[in-house]
Amino acid sequence: MLEDNVRFWQLLDHLINDSKIVIDRSKGSRHPRFHEIVYPLDYGYLNRTTSSDDEAIDVFIGSNAVKKLTAVIITVDIMKKDSEIKLLLGCSKEEKTALDFCNQTDNMQGILVSRKYK
Repeated sequence: MLEDNVRFWQLLDHLINDSKIVIDRSKGSRHPRFHEIVYPLDYGYLNRTTSSDDEAIDVFIGSNAVKKLTAVIITVDIMKKDSEIKLLLGCSKEEKTALDFCNQTDNMQGILVSRKYK
């Protein structure tokens, strides 16, 4: 199972630790194109990384003081015709509402894969 794949999580940790996190949409702000959609958490990206959409890897930032990788959301967007991951850093169980954010429209849906720390 993906949750048990230690190396997968280690490689993501490496990307996070080796990149600057840039927040470009603060919690409570509206999506630039879909104004009815409000960001439930700070949202940004890992600078100098690349995702399947040729943009940087997306991140949601929670309120936990330690910004450990807690989960990933895997999305499919039929408007953009792509699939990508969004990293959740420092998110509590309640803050995993980022999944609800990703599932607000019929055009994009995501699944949450939580990390299990041992």
